Amino acid sequence: MLEQFLPNVNWEKVWEATYETTYMTGVSVVATLLIGIILGLLLFLTSKGNIWGNTVFNTILSGIVNIFRSIPFIILVILLLPMTKVIVGSILGANAALPALIIGAAPFYARMVELALREVDKGVIEAAKSMGAKTSTIMWKVLLPESLPALVSGITVTAIALVGYTAMAGVVGAGGLGDLAYREGFQRNNFEVTIVATIFILIIVFIIQFIGDILVKAIDKR
Repeated sequence: MLEQFLPNVNWEKVWEATYETTYMTGVSVVATLLIGIILGLLLFLTSKGNIWGNTVFNTILSGIVNIFRSIPFIILVILLLPMTKVIVGSILGANAALPALIIGAAPFYARMVELALREVDKGVIEAAKSMGAKTSTIMWKVLLPESLPALVSGITVTAIALVGYTAMAGVVGAGGLGDLAYREGFQRNNFEVTIVATIFILIIVFIIQFIGDILVKAIDKR
């Protein structure tokens, strides 16, 4: 059926590219979630007046996060090519895109985590301290649970951004739907491929947003 309406589209390549985009997004989202939460917690806990208050450390960490968050992704990909070659052994393919995807998204999400933690009622934190709760207990039993809806909403936004990043990474040979749209669509003047790749990217984004909205509604008890 699809072949009749879109005869110039190689569907085997479309499905392969969709898998690559899904793979890059999924792996980088998991890594970004873990790294972003750790960075966000450190940014929050070491800020002035908090449990691990340390102005020097917080300023340095904040500066590093701001630098990597501010570099345009396509430039970050190029800057990280030597490191990617060492880590992955190649600068082409889905795995080669992962370092840039994670380094590009983790600082972005870390700021979202920090903001979410700042919204937690300070009275709840003080109550936990007065009961003798350890820092680890405050983190895992108070801060993260209380900010969970915002954290899930933040990772949803970040995941959607990562889908866009994978499309940009495709331009430098990372594979995926972005690579398909550029090489098979733009370079070969095949408009049908470009449209199909765009539609598939939109479907992935809609699915991520749908899942994120459901999770936030299920978690948020307010």
